[in-house]
Amino acid sequence: MRRVIFEAEHEQFRDSVRRFMQTEVAPHAERWRKEGMVDRETFLKAGAQGLLCVFGEERFGGAGIADFRFDQIIIEENMRHGDIGFYINLHSDLVAPYIHKLGNEEQKQRFMPGIISGETILAVAMTEPSTGSDLAGMKTRAVKQGDHWVLNGSKTYISNGILSDLVVVAARTDPHKPHGISLFLVERGMAGFERGRRLEKMGLKSQDTAELFFNDVKLPEANLLGEAGQGFKYLAQLLAQERLVASIGFLATAQTAFDLTLEYVKERRAFGKPIGAFQNTRFKMAQMRAELDMAQTWVDQCVLLLNEGELSAEDSSAAKLLTSELEARVMDNCVQLHGGAGYMEEYRISRMYTDARISRIFAGTSEIMLEIIGRGLGLDERKLN
Repeated sequence: MRRVIFEAEHEQFRDSVRRFMQTEVAPHAERWRKEGMVDRETFLKAGAQGLLCVFGEERFGGAGIADFRFDQIIIEENMRHGDIGFYINLHSDLVAPYIHKLGNEEQKQRFMPGIISGETILAVAMTEPSTGSDLAGMKTRAVKQGDHWVLNGSKTYISNGILSDLVVVAARTDPHKPHGISLFLVERGMAGFERGRRLEKMGLKSQDTAELFFNDVKLPEANLLGEAGQGFKYLAQLLAQERLVASIGFLATAQTAFDLTLEYVKERRAFGKPIGAFQNTRFKMAQMRAELDMAQTWVDQCVLLLNEGELSAEDSSAAKLLTSELEARVMDNCVQLHGGAGYMEEYRISRMYTDARISRIFAGTSEIMLEIIGRGLGLDERKLN
């Protein structure tokens, strides 16, 4: 189905982003998977191309464009023609908005130029070994001591954990309140800030995921992001965009898997004819095409709602739920239609299959998404009892 949300300037932008991904990202993807990390220089090249934080203010080197359709295009083209482990979306669309929206003038002047240029790579640290999605159970703590804070604790499964120069860290600052959390900016090189091992994963091999440790890290008051004790509220405010970003990526990879498989079933022959000529193949491909178009329409509408400041937690959760579950079905069908080739690492569809397994887990599991949507219907145990 033809998508109707983009204008001529968006399509011109897409062409330039596609060229960047094809020339500066895709040629390095296999090496990155082996090394378990992308090149820092790629972030610098993306910054020079104007692909990092397009919403950034012009005084800091950004384009000042508050239209998420441009961000959507970058995510889609990276998934299709770049490499899924190049976490440009985490840097620009998940972490940078915390500083852009919550940072004071001094913080923005200090950090945003490097964030936009790619010199300062970003990460966000919320997940802990024993808490997962339960932020209320967070054990990492920051204690105020005079004119500074002292941070202690650990985080795990942190994307960009090795490459990052600046990490937004969530820590408990009020032990008496379940949601007494604050956000801090922890910089590379700070005494007591250590990175653990790079974690080996089922998929996303080129994405550097790591453990982070904070041992009496002394943080100046200037590194408190927003107001103390308001971290949980800030996280909730930005989760709708985070889940939409994830949804855009899931759908783009599913679309890519479909395209690869359509090409394969037209060429691969069995019993004297292309396997695409068999009814089972036609029906499988037809079902996926219909579901992908339906989901794309939903996600595109969510992008427009985000532009208007009207994207709700329930709608973004529904997008995340539906696209991650659809991606899983599409990947499974596509591997099956590739036959034995689909199980071989040399085929992209095999790598995409393992990459996609995390989609129903991170940014909130499918079960958490169902909880949020259900509560939005008024089906809250606390209110019904």
